[in-house]
Amino acid sequence: MKKPNFFVVGAAKAGTTSIYNYLKPHPQVYVSPIKEPNFFSTDINPEKFRKNYKKEIEKDYDKYFKYGEESHLTFIRDLNDYLKLFEKVSTEKAIGEFSTSYLYSKVAAQNIKDFNPDAKIIIVLRNPIERAFSHYLMDLKIGYTNLSFWEAIQRDINSKEKEWGITHLYLELGLYYKQVKRYLNTFDKSQVKIFLFEELKNTEEFVKALYRFLEIDGNLHFPDTSKVYNKSKVPKYKNLYFWASNLGIIRFSQKIFPTGLKKSIKNILFSSENLPKLSVKEKEFLKEYYKKDIENLSNLIDKDLNFWLKV
Repeated sequence: MKKPNFFVVGAAKAGTTSIYNYLKPHPQVYVSPIKEPNFFSTDINPEKFRKNYKKEIEKDYDKYFKYGEESHLTFIRDLNDYLKLFEKVSTEKAIGEFSTSYLYSKVAAQNIKDFNPDAKIIIVLRNPIERAFSHYLMDLKIGYTNLSFWEAIQRDINSKEKEWGITHLYLELGLYYKQVKRYLNTFDKSQVKIFLFEELKNTEEFVKALYRFLEIDGNLHFPDTSKVYNKSKVPKYKNLYFWASNLGIIRFSQKIFPTGLKKSIKNILFSSENLPKLSVKEKEFLKEYYKKDIENLSNLIDKDLNFWLKV
């Protein structure tokens, strides 16, 4: 039985989609056809997810298991279903998946170790201030929120239930110290590779380091590193888009419209110009919120991260 031997565990909004696309075409690499199956984060309960998020993960589950199409994210809870994701592995030596809930989950590290004690773990850490804001922009784009960033993080902070898929965890996902420590405590140091998001900017060197860690041959394939994945865009009419998304109109239109028409509609509805920006008040609030955690993380991974606080 072939099973995954590397896991890109996050952080969310820290370049995992780019890494997925860099690795996927390599002949020595097999990646899960569902990019984020989230199988090992068993402390996260999909039954409790908010309605719009739950519908998305159910759609992506059906997309693969009913129709055989690649999809982005779901929460698989059956081992046989999980192993089906890797049944087409042939001669590939690096077999992996990219579930960003694994970094946040309190049990995923140990679950992965129990499943494959020789697994390699890849962690990419982005400035938590920038990560939180990027997460918010993504939620605007999807239609998960129509609030301002300040309103969104305040609502999230004051939510009674702090769980993945229920609240957005804009700030909590960036508290990396304990999350990273779990992996360093669970796996041998040689099995864990920690990148900073800034390293992705030197894409060619980043990919070479990634290939070395996974022990795959860069001479067999090297990806086009000029392409930008997940470029930030927001709805031009955020309130209208928010309600259309929550009423299921967007989801329905995605099913019935041909690809060319969907692209044209996206160009009409979304823009990458005049994106919201962090205010001085928001920056100062987030710096204070993350300061101690960044200091602890710096000591843990032996990297000076003070530049994160100079955003």
